[in-house]
Amino acid sequence: MNVSVSTNSTETTTQSIFDWAKWMVVVVLVGGGIFANWYYQDQSLLNRVLGLVAVAVVAALIALQTERGRAIWTLLKEARTEIRRVVWPTRQETTQTTMIVVGLVLAFSMVLWGLDSLLSWVVAAAIG
Repeated sequence: MNVSVSTNSTETTTQSIFDWAKWMVVVVLVGGGIFANWYYQDQSLLNRVLGLVAVAVVAALIALQTERGRAIWTLLKEARTEIRRVVWPTRQETTQTTMIVVGLVLAFSMVLWGLDSLLSWVVAAAIG
């Protein structure tokens, strides 16, 4: 049993080193893409954008091969599922809520304007 634990920790260490190396490749790719975009700024914008998209796709594919990348992908899939479950308000509910918010903002702004005017009048009367 001790042998499997040490083998397991060795595999985990090796896997984390490979993950770290993959993330370094991702960083180098993204940095290289940014540098290439700057260096070839006299080239067509379409060519530079297509190059950056290609580099981004390759970097994303490499990042998805890591443990953290797979976890992020799983999180994104679960978030998409949760968004599908959301009950969005109707147009009428949205309009009513917006009007309530606008009305309250106007009411509070009038109260604050009144208090500011009153305090300005009191200060002006006290100063002379």
